[in-house]
Amino acid sequence: MKALLLAGGLGTRLRPLTENLAKPMALVGNRPWLEHLIVHLKRQGIVDFVIAVKHYPEMIQQYFGDGQKWGVSIEYAVEKTLLGTAGAIKNAEKLLSDRFLVVNADIINQASLVPLLEFHLQHKGAVTIGLTEVEDPSQYGVVQQNYDGEIVRFVEKPDKHHAPSRRINAGIYVMDKEVLDWIPAEKEVSIERETFPLLIEKNVGVYGKLIDGYWMDMGTQQRYRQVHWDLLDRKFPLPLSQKEQGNGIWIGQETSIGQGVLFVPPVLVGDHVQIGERSVIGPYAVIGDRCQLGKNVRCTETIMWHDCKVRDGAQLKNCIFGYSLELGPRHILYEAVMNRMAKGGQA
Repeated sequence: MKALLLAGGLGTRLRPLTENLAKPMALVGNRPWLEHLIVHLKRQGIVDFVIAVKHYPEMIQQYFGDGQKWGVSIEYAVEKTLLGTAGAIKNAEKLLSDRFLVVNADIINQASLVPLLEFHLQHKGAVTIGLTEVEDPSQYGVVQQNYDGEIVRFVEKPDKHHAPSRRINAGIYVMDKEVLDWIPAEKEVSIERETFPLLIEKNVGVYGKLIDGYWMDMGTQQRYRQVHWDLLDRKFPLPLSQKEQGNGIWIGQETSIGQGVLFVPPVLVGDHVQIGERSVIGPYAVIGDRCQLGKNVRCTETIMWHDCKVRDGAQLKNCIFGYSLELGPRHILYEAVMNRMAKGGQA
């Protein structure tokens, strides 16, 4: 079975981080999220991928190529114009198998696929939507189901106290190819607002199944931070290549740490990083590969992508730095979100 990864979103709410970057290529734990997702799905037996691309497609194509480096096969469906979630699936129709998996590639998840696939085969409908439960459903489209899991309607952004459930679309679907006959070609179509309600109306068989594992829509800067704090707290148990040096401190290869440096866990430091003497790193700091931090630097609640330079005495708190940014000596930044230019998520 093939997996279609929807990677064409603009990521407007994550700007400036996604100003020159495909949103699924944003770093999570010092690697592009899209890479983590492909590795996660491969562990569950998916080796044939189609990636739907629109925003900076060359970045994704150059990084992943044909997928051989990861032991998978990757093909690409390029959108010439924005087609929406359903339109992007329709655009990839020729590359898909008779039954296929669809994953919104900008949603962080560690869902197990087997229960979803088993349920799909059991109910014999055309679509199974992976669902997750949230505390406050008022910001989402909520599903209402009958006793056997069939979805009877979607309720868009209901009042918290009058919502039919707390279950929302998790952005993971198992679909039979016949569903694509209901999606018009070369037209912008939303699968959530248009296609699924149409399929329910036509009694095609749209079912929902709760997924397990971590789930987070990283669509805002606040949620992007939260993904990383959850990662450092291991609430989000993403595999890390760095070795844990102590309780909650991960240090990469060939990293130089000056005399008197204090790590306040949790902290993740990438490969080939230089940290000057008497610097204080953490709590909740993620430092990308090849970053250079001077002497007496203080870095807390901050995410720093690859190749950044922070000069002596600078202080950062609750900041997000994109690729290759430089901060001068004794500068103090609080809640700054900055980016210069993308480098394709290169390791």
